[in-house]
Amino acid sequence: MSDQTSRTSQDRELLITLPDADWQEALAPDLPAGVRSLVWDVDSDPREALGDDADRVAYVVLPYMHPAGALETVATLPALQLLQTTSAGYDNLLGRLPEGVRLANGAGIHDASTSELALALALAKLRGLDDAVRDAEQGRWRPVQRPSLADRRVLVLGTGGIGGAIADRLEPFEVDLVRVATTARTDERGRVHGTDELPELLPTTEVVFIGLPLTDSTRGLVDAAFLAALPDQALVVNVGRGPIVDTDALLAELRAERLHAALDVTDPEPLPADHPLWAAPNVLIAPHVGGNTTAMRPRALRLLRAQVERLAAGRDPLNVVVG
Repeated sequence: MSDQTSRTSQDRELLITLPDADWQEALAPDLPAGVRSLVWDVDSDPREALGDDADRVAYVVLPYMHPAGALETVATLPALQLLQTTSAGYDNLLGRLPEGVRLANGAGIHDASTSELALALALAKLRGLDDAVRDAEQGRWRPVQRPSLADRRVLVLGTGGIGGAIADRLEPFEVDLVRVATTARTDERGRVHGTDELPELLPTTEVVFIGLPLTDSTRGLVDAAFLAALPDQALVVNVGRGPIVDTDALLAELRAERLHAALDVTDPEPLPADHPLWAAPNVLIAPHVGGNTTAMRPRALRLLRAQVERLAAGRDPLNVVVG
């Protein structure tokens, strides 16, 4: 093959990077012709890790739950067209993207796992399983009547992938389900209330599930007024993003033992060891593990396969949220 033919072949080749060798091995059998994958964790210097290929990489898949501060290395790739995250949320990446580079998120990958955890947190808190674990450590048998999920008026904030999956999983639990999104509408499931209706909805809501992404309009949505409008002993379950909830306002309600909370996300995050939220009564905290289950990998691989096929065919990528 002549040097000219080799260069032409290289020019037409689609180069992608994957965060580790396991991902590369899993995707290798499904890569279309003309696509070559490389391993790069985005933390190291791309030229040291990728050599001359660094100048031709077009598609980078970020490691799961990777700090946004590492994107300085990504910005040095001159041919980069698309950055892929396997997280649903991408608020931490906004303002850090190289100019002209599109961002695709992992919408759909974590819906099942995160909605599972949302219900697990709610059931554990309602049925007092957190107290039962503490009692077991002391060998104390303490049967107490607890509230059921059945017959509760349950409000789900968000009708997207995660909010919709929470609503799906609530169906067998015999709840009075109220769904809320930014604007009111009717869909295949029925009525969706707008956030402007929250003042009328909250006083009769006994459980709130938060499945929203973090945006300018959702930041601080669950503030002191929101929480004060809930009835005594209501439960707030957050599997969306920590800053959607005003932490100080929630702390005040927990310390007064008026409300309960079950949180997979917090603000700040990670939650410092000395943060007062750890010691607050009526709260159950998980360390942001909603999407981190065995269900994540096969769903992520399905998305990446579809994404690479589209890119190789010159089609628009899936799940583009910026660009």
